Amino acid sequence: MSLEVHSLGCRLNLAESEQLRALLASADDLVVVNSCAVTAEAVRQTRQTIRRARRARPDARLLVTGCAAEVERDALSAMPEVDGLIANTAKLDPRAWNVPAPAAPLRPTGYTRGFVQVQNGCDHACTFCVIPQGRGVSRSRPVADVLAEVALHLDAGVREIVLTGVDLTSWGSDLPGAPRLGQLCEAILANFGALPRLRLSSVDGAEVDDTLFDLLAAETRMMPHLHLSLQSGDDMILKRMKRRHSRADAIALVERLRARRPDLSIGADLIAGFPTETETMHGQSLSIIQALDVVHGHVFAYSPRPATPAARMPQVPIAAIRARAAELRRAVAHQRAAWLGRLIGTPLAVLAERGGTGHSAQFAPVVLPEHTAPGALFSLTPSRVVEGMLQ
Repeated sequence: MSLEVHSLGCRLNLAESEQLRALLASADDLVVVNSCAVTAEAVRQTRQTIRRARRARPDARLLVTGCAAEVERDALSAMPEVDGLIANTAKLDPRAWNVPAPAAPLRPTGYTRGFVQVQNGCDHACTFCVIPQGRGVSRSRPVADVLAEVALHLDAGVREIVLTGVDLTSWGSDLPGAPRLGQLCEAILANFGALPRLRLSSVDGAEVDDTLFDLLAAETRMMPHLHLSLQSGDDMILKRMKRRHSRADAIALVERLRARRPDLSIGADLIAGFPTETETMHGQSLSIIQALDVVHGHVFAYSPRPATPAARMPQVPIAAIRARAAELRRAVAHQRAAWLGRLIGTPLAVLAERGGTGHSAQFAPVVLPEHTAPGALFSLTPSRVVEGMLQ
């Protein structure tokens, strides 16, 4: 049987999994689990995926890579279903898999949206985060490398490029001259006039440089969609997390952007039940969802991660964490439903994807008209919302 790759976790993992599929395309009877360790639940899902994959492919070679392969190395290597681990930092190196290096750059196929990894690792020390243990220090790809990969995607028919990274807005800090992410976006847009859509994955609002701000505010090919690594709406919790922004900073950034680009949609990562969080502090996270009009929410129930400072802080009871996470998700769902309702009757620029669906520039999900070819860019004026999608 052929190669099978299971991807868990972030968009960066998704992008790397696509590269793994191309790199290992000639492998026979191989299953790869590209794991995640951001929460205890992510590790549980990784272990569940490993067991399920082994049951489905009992005779295949099963290898695990990704962040959990670093953070949970001993536990995963002890699983009888696992034949071996591949270091996360080496997973795109052909030598780690004992396969020949590709004769030509890996070429994506069959997608309308291309994920381009421009940065990996993280130099910050957020007290809850285990990702630096899984991915190492921050490393940026040079502009020329990024442009070469974007060209491959465009040659393959991709209509939208999504820039990804562990700490995307730190891109360039380790390169000569310490360029900023805005300069990279400018270079992509300048070199590829035919690229209709450029989108960012999660960003740190504290690192949005002036050039990036101006592009988000005024460049029509830069999608009006900003996903913030927010984590909390309470200033004391943000300090205990060692985040570099305050509640007021996040609100001011969004207000400044929306003043110039009113159709901007906001996403946010939020952690429920961080150690020492009180009900009042939780209320600050609830209220910032409305203050920012967060319509794309990634809510995580806090779980202590190995060797992190937050794991040694006074913990919130699990029942309270789960209840707060559910409340945050309901708050985001309320904002999202209202937002989708406001888009009814509004002309939207839509990119058609596979499976009869697509996304607007603001990343609103759309049901496509019949016979719409994947990759088509067109204007759609929705008349209703059905099961969370515009039609």
